[in-house]
Amino acid sequence: MNRRFFSHFFAFVLVAACGLLAVPASAADEAPDELIKRLSTDVLDSIRSDKAIQAGDSSRILTLVDTKIIPNVNFQRMTSSAVGPAWRQATPEQQKRLQNEFKTLLVRTYAGALAQVTDQTISVKPLRASPDDKEVVVRSEVKGKGDAIQLDYRLEKTPGEGAGWKIYNLNVLGVWLMETYRSQFAQEINAKGVDGLIATLTSRNKANTANNAKKG
Repeated sequence: MNRRFFSHFFAFVLVAACGLLAVPASAADEAPDELIKRLSTDVLDSIRSDKAIQAGDSSRILTLVDTKIIPNVNFQRMTSSAVGPAWRQATPEQQKRLQNEFKTLLVRTYAGALAQVTDQTISVKPLRASPDDKEVVVRSEVKGKGDAIQLDYRLEKTPGEGAGWKIYNLNVLGVWLMETYRSQFAQEINAKGVDGLIATLTSRNKANTANNAKKG
C-alpha cells in the first residue's frame, strides 16, 4: 500500500471514529481540538480491540457509519464540496443519491485497509482560533513507522439540535481531500452530467462490493 493511499485511508478512519464512539453529553461544549484528540485516540484503541474491523469487515463498518457518523460529520457539506458548482443545479433526489453513493464509495474504498492500522499515534497541535470562530482548522500528525503524516481537519460549529463541531474536510499531506474529489468529479460531470457521475459512483460501488464478496 503506497503512502498516499494509506494517508487518505487513515484520514477517513479518523472520521469514522464518530461511528465507533458514543457522543458525550457535553459534545456541544467540547472544543474542536479536544474532539479530534478524543476521537483519534479512541478510534485507534477501538480498531486494535476489534478483530472484525481489523479483518476489513465492510458490513460492520458500513453499519457503524450509517448509525453513528451522520450526526457527527457534515456529510452533506462534504458531498456538495466534492461535487462543486453542479451540486446547486442538482435536484433533491440527485443530491440524495450523490450523498449516499459518495459515502458508500469512501467507506468501501478504505474498509479493506483497516488491518494496516497498528502502532500509529496522533499528535494534535495547539489550536489557533478565537472563541467566536464558527469554522476552524485542527492540525495534527500521524506518527508511526517512517515519516510523520500531516493530517488536518476543517470543522464547523453547528447550532440547534445536535449542536457541536462537525468535520467537513480533511487535509492529507498538504492536499484537501474534497478538492481532490472535486477535480475528479468535475471531469465526469462535464462529460456526462450529474446523472453520469451518479452512474459512475454506483458502478464503482458495485465493483467494490463484488471484490469484497470475493475476498470474503
